[in-house]
Formats: sequence, structure tokens, C-alpha cells
Amino acid sequence: MVAQNGKDLLIKIDMTGGGLFETVAGLRATRISFNAESVEVTSLESSGGWRELLSGAGVKTASLSGSGVFKDEATDERARQIFFDGETPNFQVIIPDFGTVEGAFQITSIEYSGSYNGEATYELSLASAGALSFTALI
Repeated sequence: MVAQNGKDLLIKIDMTGGGLFETVAGLRATRISFNAESVEVTSLESSGGWRELLSGAGVKTASLSGSGVFKDEATDERARQIFFDGETPNFQVIIPDFGTVEGAFQITSIEYSGSYNGEATYELSLASAGALSFTALI
């Protein structure tokens, strides 16, 4: 994988619940993180006293975050509505030259800020709310 433009890491939101995905407007920085809890099964019989982990066990999670310029686009309105309604719609994350992650996420926080002589900005945080799928680029 060669170097990629950071602007190509996109977060897309399902606008209608029917698979109509649009890029969240105004984002300048995006991040996706995958995590998996480990389940330790070490016992007195463990080889050499080394810790043993149970394969395939534990909770898997993913988190998304993004920050950018407030543009009052349709995606901004949709994100606000998702937060206030407590919905968990599908999102897509486009990872350049790698693939697409898709699944349900809950918006866990939205922050708006601005300064007297600057632009209005916002930050989003999302947590996975179910199984995610990954489609590799071919």
C-alpha cells in the first residue's frame, strides 16, 4: 500500500435508511479504530507459564471520529437527528486503497465550537452498534 491522501478517508452516512450513502460534509480529519477484548485462559498447565488467550472470544468494537467545518449540509442535519433520536443507522468508512467498512454506529457525541474571528467547527464520535462488514478493494 502506497501513501494516500488523508482527505480520501471518508465517513459516509445512510441518509434514508435504504442504503443511500453520502459523505459527511465538511470533515477535515477522520479516524477509525478497531478493538478486541482478550479472554485469558491461563492455568497451571499453561506451557512455560505463558499467558494463554481464548481464540475468537471477547467483544469486538470499532469507533469513528471526525472533525471539520460546519457547513449546514443535509448530512449535518441527518447526524443531529440521529443523535437526538438515538438511532443506529449504517455508516460506511472508505479506507483509501484498502476497502470499505460498513455497519451500524451510534453517534455518541457531537460538539460544536467557534471563535470570534474563525469558522464554526464540529466534532463527531461514533461507536459500533453491531457486526461490521469489510469489503476489500479488488
